[in-house]
Amino acid sequence: MDEVAGAIADPVRRQIMVMLREGRLSAGQIAGRFQISRPAVSRHLRVLRESGLVRDELVGRQRLYELDTERLGELAAWLAQFVRPPVAEHHLDALETEVYRTRRDHRAGYAADQAKENTA
Repeated sequence: MDEVAGAIADPVRRQIMVMLREGRLSAGQIAGRFQISRPAVSRHLRVLRESGLVRDELVGRQRLYELDTERLGELAAWLAQFVRPPVAEHHLDALETEVYRTRRDHRAGYAADQAKENTA
């Protein structure tokens, strides 16, 4: 998890990951979108590859990179403990509880009415 967190700490590496969400890109395509040198982009790609966040494949003379999100799962699970559910989700939970209570009360009232009819 520390290796993944370290890899995504850099804004250039995060931008690369965002680019790769759309699909595979060559190192040249990635480097062409930055104002930094190609060797600097290569170093960022190496960090991402070594942390398991991207994988590469040699296709002809091009090295294509693609995102591998499997390693993000552990970090995401750890971070989730600090994230409060969205307000709308909380309201939906409250609504669900109220619907359940209303149905339960309705069934109880219906059963009581049926019992009165059967004793009358």
